[in-house]
Amino acid sequence: MNLSVAVYDLAGGGEWASGGDRTYVTASVVKVAVLAALLLRARDSGRWLTAGEEGLAAAMIERSDNEAATALRTAAGGVAGLDAAHARLGMTRTSAATAWGLTRTTAHDQLTLLKAVFADADSTTRPVRAPGAPAGLDERSRRYLAGLMGRVVPGQDWGISAAARDHDWALKNGWLPRGDSGLWVIHSVGRVRNCLVAVLSDGHPTKDAGIARVEEAAVSAVRRFV
Repeated sequence: MNLSVAVYDLAGGGEWASGGDRTYVTASVVKVAVLAALLLRARDSGRWLTAGEEGLAAAMIERSDNEAATALRTAAGGVAGLDAAHARLGMTRTSAATAWGLTRTTAHDQLTLLKAVFADADSTTRPVRAPGAPAGLDERSRRYLAGLMGRVVPGQDWGISAAARDHDWALKNGWLPRGDSGLWVIHSVGRVRNCLVAVLSDGHPTKDAGIARVEEAAVSAVRRFV
């Protein structure tokens, strides 16, 4: 079993990671980047999402709908569009795959994406752009994406939420049994209390065992800062 954790304290600015540069397939946590890519593409075109895109986005984030993810990644420019968004958001070790759930990423890169979504507009945690480089997510896009992550349906609200008080979380989880081994990939990324947390893992014998291990890691990571 492999497990990596990266955590950032929004209040104090501290950061901690263990195995942050190990690479994993994303499973469904890639759906956060898919929506970010679509929001960037729409903004570049001077528009907001259509009603149809908003419906698909809600299904993709709140219910982890796979058909919605496929449609929205196509709308965001496919593999090339997703990788362009990765680069724009500072995710230097994330690489899209033809099958979106097999995109490769690291805990550090997932934390970078979370900073782009949840950090304040004037925060020093956001990637620094070169002169003339396209802008990242604007305030409306950040609030929209974070809001969807705060409405994940019951049954998919496990993971980093184990470290929350009440409903003080916004997250996206990923789970995937690997066909070659039957072992499970289990991830959880998002905001809990005053922390941004990315827990990536694979090699679990069952989904439930993976969830338990991810939740244990999330609670331990958040305790470093709260």
